[in-house]
Amino acid sequence: MFWTVRDALVHDKWRAIPMTLGAVCLTSVFQIVQNTSWGFQPVQNLGSVKAADPFWLALLRTPLSLFVPALDLPVWGALAQMLLVFGIAEICIGWWRTLVIGYVATLAGTTYARIGLALGPEHPFGLPVSDRIVNDTGPSAAVVGLALYVCWRYRAYLTGALVILVMIGEVLIKNNLAGKEHLAALAAVMAVCVVRAQWGRVRSRVPLGQGPPP
Repeated sequence: MFWTVRDALVHDKWRAIPMTLGAVCLTSVFQIVQNTSWGFQPVQNLGSVKAADPFWLALLRTPLSLFVPALDLPVWGALAQMLLVFGIAEICIGWWRTLVIGYVATLAGTTYARIGLALGPEHPFGLPVSDRIVNDTGPSAAVVGLALYVCWRYRAYLTGALVILVMIGEVLIKNNLAGKEHLAALAAVMAVCVVRAQWGRVRSRVPLGQGPPP
């Protein structure tokens, strides 16, 4: 993974990560606009997701919610995460796979929030009613999912296991919506990895020039 990223940056420099740079710029614009007197509500209307919202509305807002910084966290953290993890993923697996995996992880977190509320606070995977109105935006779920997927693709299993352990530790230390959504993102991406691994084994058994078995 290191040499793949290094070679791409040496040869293409910033041209190696155009999607990542666009995502960082878009997040910066949303941060500036939502901190103005006139821009907060439009940004919320475009990209703010809450578990209290109808699911169809959350789905409509999800594409932009990834780029809307969380209100309770420093924006430089989100920008650094995107530049580092999105950049590595874009070089290693391509820009469109980066977006697909990022949105799978984000949607998993958004979906889990509704499941957790239905389970209730007494359940180990449940959520309190107060989480219905928590502003659920930012790239963190996508970052976690992408980190795990790239580790799997490059067989960096120790690093991938470390990502999982850190996320579990986050929930144990601070049992909140964001932490549990990160675990949901990891679960969704692990499912994608299993499907990809099985599909790869099926393809490897198909003789050259023939289609997949019936």
